[in-house]
Amino acid sequence: MTVTATDLRSALRAHASGVAVVTAVDAIGPAGVTITSLTSVSAQPALVSFAFAETSSTWQRIKDCQWFGVQLLGAHQSAVAELFATPGADRFAPPTRWRTGPHGVPLLDDCLCWLICSPHHQARLGDHQLVVCSVEEVLQGTPGDSLVHLHSRLRAIPLTDSVRI
Repeated sequence: MTVTATDLRSALRAHASGVAVVTAVDAIGPAGVTITSLTSVSAQPALVSFAFAETSSTWQRIKDCQWFGVQLLGAHQSAVAELFATPGADRFAPPTRWRTGPHGVPLLDDCLCWLICSPHHQARLGDHQLVVCSVEEVLQGTPGDSLVHLHSRLRAIPLTDSVRI
């Protein structure tokens, strides 16, 4: 027997997670959603993963896409994170600033970094789909403070040189 979903969410609130937005384009147009599940899987080959709830309307739109954009958000982008986490919002309408990137992937402006990814492996795990992607290209933005999700809130993490792991 495992713990309840409520107990797990309560415990993990104390674990800071980086905030990113996954984007893709389907027959309807651009789609995207805020995620906190981005994980580095492998450096050689370059692989990252993220998870989507199977009930996610964004998952239904992008599950068959051949290219994804993963935007690493900076501390100045909390409004972007909130917009892309809002169900039913027109996420790509003004004031959202974005452009079409490599392979037609929608890329949000002013991010710390962008990863252009293609699907590598997908697996259903519980009530989520785990997507492992090959990182095909890295586009560097301007370094700045990071945005994390901690204790149910978005928080800035200052860029410092004090500790290197």
